[in-house]
Order: sequence, then structure tokens, then C-alpha cells
Amino acid sequence: MGLNGIRPGWPAPDCVHALVTTRAGGVSAAPYDSLNLGVHVGDDPVRVAENRRRLRTLLPEEPCWLNQVHGTTVLDADAWAGGLPDADAVVSRRSGRVCVVMTADCLPVLLCDDAGTVVGAAHAGWRGLHGGVLEATVTAMAVPPSSLIAWLGPAIGPAAFEVGDEVREGFLGQDPLAASAFVGTQQPGKWMADLYTLARLRLAALGVMRVHGGEFCTHADPTRFYSYRRDGVTGRMASLIWLG
Repeated sequence: MGLNGIRPGWPAPDCVHALVTTRAGGVSAAPYDSLNLGVHVGDDPVRVAENRRRLRTLLPEEPCWLNQVHGTTVLDADAWAGGLPDADAVVSRRSGRVCVVMTADCLPVLLCDDAGTVVGAAHAGWRGLHGGVLEATVTAMAVPPSSLIAWLGPAIGPAAFEVGDEVREGFLGQDPLAASAFVGTQQPGKWMADLYTLARLRLAALGVMRVHGGEFCTHADPTRFYSYRRDGVTGRMASLIWLG
């Protein structure tokens, strides 16, 4: 697959462009091999810079990189003046401005509207989903939620993501329907969690009903994907979206 990565299969307008990198196509050595795009994971900065340079050849301009903190802050990329802002989502209405989030098990969610006037990307691990990062992103896009289309990128799948009672109870306390996203294990107090289902429930509650993707498992596919839970020390993939 190489550096061309994964192109979302969704009915987005022609002016909306999106890409998710895999771990192939870069220069980083193990355990970051090979297209690690994260500067914060212990990889050689020179190699990360070369990986980002290679990615840049596929993009209209340098992405708006974020310092992700598992929060709910949304960056307006059109007002971005450089630096590395603390944020876990980003939106843009400007042609060529590239929104990006990085993941290695957490769920990347890409969004656009039917008219092709606004795009967004959100970093939605369980903390972000529980905290409301998707709600904040949809609000920042400032269009009717019914006009939005979402695509769920590569994340840890429900067969690999074990959580404790506190995570399940936190989601059920916000929405009883979230019970459908958890399956009990043989170990008391432990549950297998489905980030894709949790995201779909959140989006549906907002009025975003057209949701695509969600067929991946980063943990189960070491050839294509980084997985923090599987490997501990590992790289990061990028999910990118822009107008053009």
C-alpha cells in the first residue's frame, strides 16, 4: 500500500480529499518502522522529519499538526498561525488547509458537509468520546448535523480493547444505549469495548446519521497499523482531510 495509504470509501463531495497513512512507506527503524509521523514517541527526529516530508508531497500544504491531550478542544485551522496547539480536533473552511489527527489505537473521525464547505478531524479515544470531542467538533463545524457525513478510520477493534467497570459505567451514565458497545469477559469487572459503536451512538445523538468506515482493527493488523496497546513503544498514523 505504501505511502498512498487508505482513501476513505464514503460519498464525500469531489472537493473533499482525505487520506489515512499506514505504517508503510517511511524510513524509521524498528519499532517505529517505517512511516512514523509522531515526534513525541522516541523516534529519531531526523527520520520523522523525512517521513513528514514524504507525506507532504501528497498534500497541498503542511498539515496543522496538534499536540493531542485526549481532550475536547477544537482548533480552527483557518486561524492557525503555526506552532503546536493543544487540541484533539480541527476544522477548516479554507481550500488547501489540511486538518490532521494522529492515532495508534484511538479512533480518528473525519467529517465533511454535503456542500463541501467545511471539513473536520477528531481524535476520539475513549476519553475523548466520553468527554465530548465529537460534540465539540460538530459544533465547531457550524452546519446542520444532518448535512454532515462521517468516516471512522483505523482504531482498536472490539475484540482487542479491554476496559474496566469505570469506563463502561461512565458511558452508561451519559447514555444507557452505550450498553450495546460493551461485552463482558470471564474476568469480573472487565469488558470488551467497541469504539466504533460508541462513536456511532454519539454521532446519531447529534443528528449525524450517515457514518461510514469502522471495519478496521489496528491491534489485529501489525503489517498496516501501529497499535499502542499491542506494542507499547510504537509510531503514529495520520488521518488527514482538506478541501481543494
